[in-house]
Amino acid sequence: MNKTSDFSYYLSKYLTTYIAGIRNLSINTQKSYRDTFKILIIFFNSKYNLSTHKIELKHLTKETICEFIIWLKETRSLGNSSLNQRLACIHAFFKYLQNEAPEKIYDCQKIMSIPYRRCLQKTIDYLTKDALKSIFDVIDKSKINERRDLVMLCVLYDTGARVQELCDLSIRDLHIHSDSPYIMLTGKGNKSRYVPIMKNTKNILIDYLKEQKLNLNEYYTKEYPVFFNRQNNRLTRSGISYIINKYAIRARLNSNIIPEKVTPHIFRHSKAMHLCQAGVDLIYIRDILGHVNIETTQVYARINIETIRDSLEKVYPDLSDSNLGDWTTDKSLMDFLESL
Repeated sequence: MNKTSDFSYYLSKYLTTYIAGIRNLSINTQKSYRDTFKILIIFFNSKYNLSTHKIELKHLTKETICEFIIWLKETRSLGNSSLNQRLACIHAFFKYLQNEAPEKIYDCQKIMSIPYRRCLQKTIDYLTKDALKSIFDVIDKSKINERRDLVMLCVLYDTGARVQELCDLSIRDLHIHSDSPYIMLTGKGNKSRYVPIMKNTKNILIDYLKEQKLNLNEYYTKEYPVFFNRQNNRLTRSGISYIINKYAIRARLNSNIIPEKVTPHIFRHSKAMHLCQAGVDLIYIRDILGHVNIETTQVYARINIETIRDSLEKVYPDLSDSNLGDWTTDKSLMDFLESL
């Protein structure tokens, strides 16, 4: 291996063989890693006048990576959350590198010790059941394209799917002709999970497939999309976002409980919160959402504590007046204090 190309060698191997092959990470995650290192190369080009083929691992030190993070903040106006995302990609690469090149383990660990920036914990936005109903109610069922949108939003909410999982949904993933209907979703890292759906969702899906003439057996053996545009291509993430925003704007005209920003992901949060409020075990919610760790799901339980507190306050009996009075009027206490 040419000594001057050690960075390009290990980076190419990491991006192609490791994260795309061995780890089998999602396309979006792969793009995030790729973009991070594209920007890092631009940094070395502009800051140190190093052309791409001359960048070596020896140039990637704890000091230069810290400079890179500061450069990102100053030149691209990134917030701490975005900076942490870029730093996480770099950490992951050097975690991989220390196993591939043990002689560089000390340098790798110095870079991996760069701390993340503190971020304010974002609140999770979700739709109340009334807000959700308001959005569904403004969909015009007399129009074929809006009937499709109604089915799509029902599936999005009922399954708690990520928007990309909805885009990728094919006819063959629908298992709705039984008493226990479910949908197979394929999420991050091509991991599949089976999500049960409600009877109402099953029925409107069956009607939708009949209306679109997608209920033929030939469609179940092909990767034919469940939701598609006028060109019969799969709906995109931006396309689904546009559709949702259209109905949110329409619903906002009649209701003041619709948030200013309604995204596809808010349906996923809403499903999780509604399950949590109904007392469904976090293990089941984790499996429905496709979370790897239960810790990711616990955020909904923590938010739900406020809901529980509100409910308790409504039924809490007034056992005692909350006003404890003025302690200075207690003569025996005052006599005791004066005797000290």
